[in-house]
Amino acid sequence: MIAALTGCAWWNKLWGKVEPTKETPEIMYQKGNDAYKNGKYDKAVEAFQRVKEEYPLSELAILAELGIADSHFSNEEYVEAELAYTDFLNMHPTNENLPYVMYQLGLCHYNQISSIDRDQTDTIKALKEFDRLVSRFPQSKLSFLAEKKISECRQSLAEQEFYIGHFYFKRKQYKAALDRFETIQKDYAGLGLDYKVAYFIQETKRRLDEEKEKTAAASSPTAKPLNSKY
Repeated sequence: MIAALTGCAWWNKLWGKVEPTKETPEIMYQKGNDAYKNGKYDKAVEAFQRVKEEYPLSELAILAELGIADSHFSNEEYVEAELAYTDFLNMHPTNENLPYVMYQLGLCHYNQISSIDRDQTDTIKALKEFDRLVSRFPQSKLSFLAEKKISECRQSLAEQEFYIGHFYFKRKQYKAALDRFETIQKDYAGLGLDYKVAYFIQETKRRLDEEKEKTAAASSPTAKPLNSKY
């Protein structure tokens, strides 16, 4: 057997045949990094995935996990990116890159925020992720960026509340409108809507009082029909 193996090795060497060598994690990771820089995000995911699966104990495996998440994010595959970042968060709860991962999780939702006349679920989720980052890592530079995003998210939520409140106001659904305006006054003060909201609260209450007076007058036993001669 030894002779046969030796003979095969000699024969391959004689004819210039080189046995295939397995790529190192460094080479695989570099391929993923190069693909990412060139905007070939699918290729980057493939390369990073190989590092993760074939060399799970390598120090580069953790960076490859981030590379997978970042590649999905840059490719605007936010659902896949969110899953990858969340997995990283759960698998490496003490990793030094946690502030970055939390910030990216917030951006996954922030980048999908709709206009104020649409559903604001992503705004709420983004706000939650940015709040978590600031609460857990208040000294991080990324927390400073997150605070700006928090203000923008709160602004969107406040403007949607006003949009809905004004919608009810125009349709004379004053109780529903008042609920929205008072929510803004309570939860979203200092965002540039204070004066406008105060006016509409006052005006809405005035119209509600007028409606009550009309209802009371109409139901009064002394009330007379408008066309009554007596």
